[in-house]
Amino acid sequence: MKEYLVQSSKAALRYHDLSGAGAPILFIHGLGCASSLDYPQVAAADGLPKHRRILVDLLGSAFSDKPEEFEYSIESHAVYLQEFVEHLKLDEFYLFGHSMGGSIAISLARRCEKRLKGILISEANLDSGGGFFSRRIAKYGEKAYRSFGHDETIREAREGASTNWAAGLESSSPVAIYREALSLVEGTSPSWRKTLHALNIPKTFIYGEQSLPDPDVSDLEQHDVRIEIVRNAGHSMAWESPEGVAAAIVNGIRFSDSRS
Repeated sequence: MKEYLVQSSKAALRYHDLSGAGAPILFIHGLGCASSLDYPQVAAADGLPKHRRILVDLLGSAFSDKPEEFEYSIESHAVYLQEFVEHLKLDEFYLFGHSMGGSIAISLARRCEKRLKGILISEANLDSGGGFFSRRIAKYGEKAYRSFGHDETIREAREGASTNWAAGLESSSPVAIYREALSLVEGTSPSWRKTLHALNIPKTFIYGEQSLPDPDVSDLEQHDVRIEIVRNAGHSMAWESPEGVAAAIVNGIRFSDSRS
């Protein structure tokens, strides 16, 4: 595992950098997750090993440092990831993000659009209001979440058989989880949806089949966003069908290359 010292916070961002001759793919994980946990099977699946694959654990998560003074908003993650992209000299790359990571990917894409060959996001947060879990976490308030809410969330994840998410939460900073959840609920202006619409690059949005129907599908298609569906999977698609996620990414890359 490699590390990069984020200059603004002097904290270590840790990541896997898997070699490949094809254009790099930068993977960004969701709330309470970790790319080091979620994406090794995806990155190893058919069609992706020819690409360089960069699996980042966000600050506050898994193997990366967890500075308590960091803001942990969606935009603050995008700021240091832009710095990271420039450090790696990624002049052309694909960007993949899931859920909260999709929102971060959209914010990052706005900052480095000219470097991007395409953006691929799976069930990203597009508007303020958050999702089911981020809303529950944000309702605690930061002091209560740090005191007992984080432990309650981990216990509920285990009782609900979401053992991978429980493991991701256990390796995450409660401060980071709370502030990220709050950022998803509060949203941003312009919204991640409007920013995605405005990006002048090939765009693919990936759904788990079990998450459909979704009213956003028609809106996305009207704004030139290609839809991919992972069969026999829901929101946690990287755990449920890593090969299906990899196939959706490969299809999204082919679509991006056809538009370039």
